[in-house]
Amino acid sequence: MILNSFDLTGKVALITGCNTGLGQGIAIGLAQAGCDIIGVNRSQPLETMSKVTRTGRRFLNLNADLGNIDAIPSLLASAVETFGRIDILVNNAGIIRREDALSFSEQDWDEVMDVNIKTLFFMAQAVAKQFISQGSGGKIINIASMLSFQGGIRVPSYTASKSAVLGVTRLLANEWAQYQINVNAIAPGYMATNNTQQLRTDEDRSQQILERIPAGRWGTPDDLMGPIVFLASAASDYVNGYTLAVDGGWLAR
Repeated sequence: MILNSFDLTGKVALITGCNTGLGQGIAIGLAQAGCDIIGVNRSQPLETMSKVTRTGRRFLNLNADLGNIDAIPSLLASAVETFGRIDILVNNAGIIRREDALSFSEQDWDEVMDVNIKTLFFMAQAVAKQFISQGSGGKIINIASMLSFQGGIRVPSYTASKSAVLGVTRLLANEWAQYQINVNAIAPGYMATNNTQQLRTDEDRSQQILERIPAGRWGTPDDLMGPIVFLASAASDYVNGYTLAVDGGWLAR
């Protein structure tokens, strides 16, 4: 039965940045599909932990500042010590800084690039090595953005980093398919999360955005559950190097 291909019972998923918003929705969706969850967060994700454990799955939180890659080896060691393996990585953690390009600072550039692409790459590298040592392949899902396809305004480093996510996803898919590792990405559209709070409270800008979205609404974390389960499951075994837009039709307009 095809629905069996979406079953993730017994799998272990490591998710960066699942305290709130999209990351929380991703964690809950994967748990509902059968995954035990390892969350990597800067603060305790109490609400996410509660919602995951209510599905009957286990949740391990690992505290780390993902602006620095030095923590990655110990994070992986703790994850494997607790659950014995990792089957799925979701690189969700990301930050944004808003400022005109003419005034954008080096600090805002570096901080965003460090979290959004440098840590993403080295986390993927470390987990891929774990997959290879386990000998059973795995799934890596990077969280891209509409700005992986477009320029945006007032977010230079975010646009650069998310464009890089799309490219690196393709490169890793090319190199790691030989190890039965699928690397794909999801590009969420305009979602009702902390990252878009400033846009949603600007009535004129919010209205401009909604007028362009064929679905006529901001997305929600629940909208990512189906796509994330698909890309994490055997149902997507022949999907590699693709960035899936979950955008209510934004890119089609």
